[in-house]
Order: sequence, then C-alpha cells, then structure tokens
Amino acid sequence: MAKRELLLGDEALALGALHAGLSGVYAYPGTPSTEITEYIQGHPLTAQRGIHCTWSANEKTAMEEALGMSFAGKRALVCMKHVGMNVAADAFVNSAMTGANGGLVVVAADDPSMHSSQNEQDSRFYGKFALVPTFEPSTQQEAYEMVQAAFDFSEKYRIPVLMRLTTRMAHSRAMVEPREARPENSLAYPARTRQWVLMPGNSRVRYEALLADYARFEEEAAASPFNRYADAEDKSLGIIACGIAYNYLAENYPDGCPHPVLKISQYPLPQELVRRMASECKALLIIEEGQPVVEEALRGILPAPVEIRGRMSGELPRTGELTPDSVRTALGLAPHATLAASGIVVPRPPALCQGCGHRDMYTALTEVAGEYENAKVFSDIGCYTLGWLSPFHAIDTCVDMGASITMAKGAADAGQHPALAVIGDSTFTHSGMTGLLDAVNEGTNITVVISDNLTTGMTGGQDSAGTGRLEQICAGLGVDPAHIRVVVPLPRTREEMKAMLREEIAYDGVSVIIPRRECIQTAKRHNATKQKQ
Repeated sequence: MAKRELLLGDEALALGALHAGLSGVYAYPGTPSTEITEYIQGHPLTAQRGIHCTWSANEKTAMEEALGMSFAGKRALVCMKHVGMNVAADAFVNSAMTGANGGLVVVAADDPSMHSSQNEQDSRFYGKFALVPTFEPSTQQEAYEMVQAAFDFSEKYRIPVLMRLTTRMAHSRAMVEPREARPENSLAYPARTRQWVLMPGNSRVRYEALLADYARFEEEAAASPFNRYADAEDKSLGIIACGIAYNYLAENYPDGCPHPVLKISQYPLPQELVRRMASECKALLIIEEGQPVVEEALRGILPAPVEIRGRMSGELPRTGELTPDSVRTALGLAPHATLAASGIVVPRPPALCQGCGHRDMYTALTEVAGEYENAKVFSDIGCYTLGWLSPFHAIDTCVDMGASITMAKGAADAGQHPALAVIGDSTFTHSGMTGLLDAVNEGTNITVVISDNLTTGMTGGQDSAGTGRLEQICAGLGVDPAHIRVVVPLPRTREEMKAMLREEIAYDGVSVIIPRRECIQTAKRHNATKQKQ
C-alpha cells in the first residue's frame, strides 16, 4: 500500500486518474480546475509512461481530443471549469450519442459564490441534459476512488462520465490513502463504428439504446457505495445531502445525525431511495452545493403532501456557497458561539500587477479613447478584465471568452465608432479567432487589441496556444498585414502606442494591434529558473 498523501481535491482526483491507467489529459486552464492537469504534468508517472498532458486551445477541442483517445481504446480525462462546459457542450452532449470505448471522464469544477467566474451554473444539469451519469465526491479520498470507479463505469456502459467538483472540494486538503497504479489500456478500436457516425439513422438507433441504459444508470446509482442511506429514529425530518454538503452536515452532528440521511454522490438521482425516505419522514431537507437540482427534481417526483425544504423554500441561501453555519441554521440548530471581531480589515480589491504590460496598454488606450466623443471598449476574460477597476476604468463590457471581438463587431454593425476590442493571447486562440474571421469577411470597422503576455496569465502561467504566431494567425484569417501592428507596452513607448491606436481607429476596416511583453510573474519564474541552472 502506498503511503498516505495530503492532497487538494483536484490533486486527489488527478492521482486517482493516474492510478486508474490514464493515457491522456486534455484541458483548458480555469479556476478551480487548473491544478488537476498541473498535478498530472508534474507527476513522475506521467514522464515514465509518456502520458499526454498538453493544454488544449479550448474546452471544445479538449473534449474532442479526449473522445478520439477514447475511440482508440485508451483512458482519457477532460478538465475544465463550469463555464468551460458551455464551450464543450456540442462535443459533450454528442459524446453521449457516440458513447465511449476507452474510459472517458469529463471533470467540471463549479464555482459557487463566483470567486473567479461570471456565473454560478451547476454542471449537474449538463449530466441530466446529455443523459450522462454524474459523480460528485464529498471528500478527497472519495475523489481519488471515485474517478477510478468512473473510468470503470465508462467502460462498462461505453458512456462518458461527468465528474462534478466545487471550489471548496477542489481547493481544500485532506489525507488520501492511494492504491497501486493500474497499467494503461492497449489500443483497441470499437468492433462496430455505426454509433460513432452521427448520421440521423444511426443516431436514432443509438438514442433508443441510451435511454435504455439510462434506466440502468439509475439502478447503479441506487446500489452505489457512494450513495448511502443511513436510517435513524427521529423521522420528523429526512436529510438528503449531495457531494460536499454531506461534510457540512457531518460537521454539525459530530456524534451522528439523529435524522435519516441519504448521501448522494452518484447520479441519476436514485428515486427509490428518495421515495423510501419520503414515505418514512414528515419533511425533507435537501442540502446541495450550487443550484437546487435535486430539490427541483423531487418536487416533480414526490406527492404534494411531502414538505420539501432547501434553497428554493428559503431554508438555505439561494446564492453562494454553502457553509457549515448556513446548514446549521437550516437544521434548526442554535448558532455556535463566536468571538467578536477585534478590528476591521480594509478590503483590497484585485489589481493588475505592478510592471504588467496590460497596465501600459490600458494607459495608452484610455487616453486615446478619451479623445473621441463616444468610444466603446469591449473586453474579454483574462487578467486584463481588471482594467474595469480603478485606476483605469477602461472597459465597457466583459461577457464570455471571445465576446470582445464579436461584440465590437455587432456594435460597429449598429453604427458605433470607434469600436475597440481588448482580448488576451490565450483567449484569442481559445475563441477569438472565429469572431475576427467574421469581422474580416464583412470588412467591419473595428480595432482589435490582442494584449499578448506570452502565457495564460490569469490561471497561473500555463502555455498559450498561439505564442509566437499571433501575427501569422491574424494574417491567415485575412487581416491586411499592413494593419497588424506590434508594439512593446512600456512607459517609454506610450506615445508610439497612442499614435498607433489613432491610426488604426482612423482606418476603415479590421485592424489588429499586438502589445507584446511577457507576464511579469512568468518572467520572474523564468529568471529564477535560469539563475538556478
């Protein structure tokens, strides 16, 4: 038996995948999922076995690449944050129709309370929507064991499996007891490829089979060791606790819960276990992190007289992360005694790093934009989104990955001038290129600023897919090379940047300005590495 390790939830899942015989991980960095891939990249087993672990251009390409590895019979892991599921949705939903060959596990790390995200969406909806079984660990040990069970499940039923983490599970640590690593699968292609060709005639046949399998997924969930029904004497209340919420319940009852508890960590929802609890208990309390997925489902499953409490009824907060204290209130327990705060901590909002090239870019951009009566700046997802805050107040919008260019185009189509888009190098290759192609095809009058810090800076400095090739990519998409301009963003080049911006705003067509300087944080790390050598 390998020795115990103190691991983040992300790391426990990653180690479990490695020990399950993983052959490849495909991911795009995004908090709180990033550490899964980084752990695999740094693990000795990865180099020993030659496991594939390069960052993908975006979540859709990651999903499709993993599906290709699965087709070849090997086990593949896909990792992303919850909003990445929106990008991967086309491939993910259709992967339920193709099925899997080698085990295929898709990890979605949700971010309730929006610590670093645009919304609080709950990835369990994707599992239900695609008719894909979903696993949701409640502990780090369970994350380690569950991903291995998910790979086995995937191969047993020839279906992708979704694993859902939340921020607190992903980024908290606990001791994990690992097992011995299993060997990788050999190449083994599907005996028949009909279901892998999603022509309508093939898909209709496959859909019937998927619906039949989904009933078996529910039977598996009811018998799963990850779903447990613990009976108790006080049946005035039955408690259904999902994923990490089970931990919060246990914290409030260290000596054991006096009420019946149904722990749910594998979906589809085990309806028979739920009906058993409803028949024995006067009321049900649903404790789940994220949106009221189970609570809403129960309101459609159970007869009207059964009282259902949870986020929808107000016993638990409708938004934000659960805490042991919010669960304690919902249980009707007295709050814990607390000490009064000894002082007030002055809030410190996030800001661009001192010395960051984005700062010099925004300084020039805001000065030039101020020269026009109604300039609008459409921004994107990345470190540079902090340009909305003081002292720059430089941007007007930020919606989703890639939306800066397409929104600038739409505004220009409506008559807006100047329409400027600010996007980072990693985000541009993630989902900005197609928007730029639209603008080129129509000759739209927009100015695109690709603020290139030579890395994926917001998530810790991972490789960026277009590093060193942005000019060629833009030219290949049809931007006139005379209007692809590169500048080093520094205080001493500010007047050069401002002149460049004015010239390209005056140009009637698509222009691209690339302020390029390495992220100050990755530069420090690179310099430190060189000094050690």
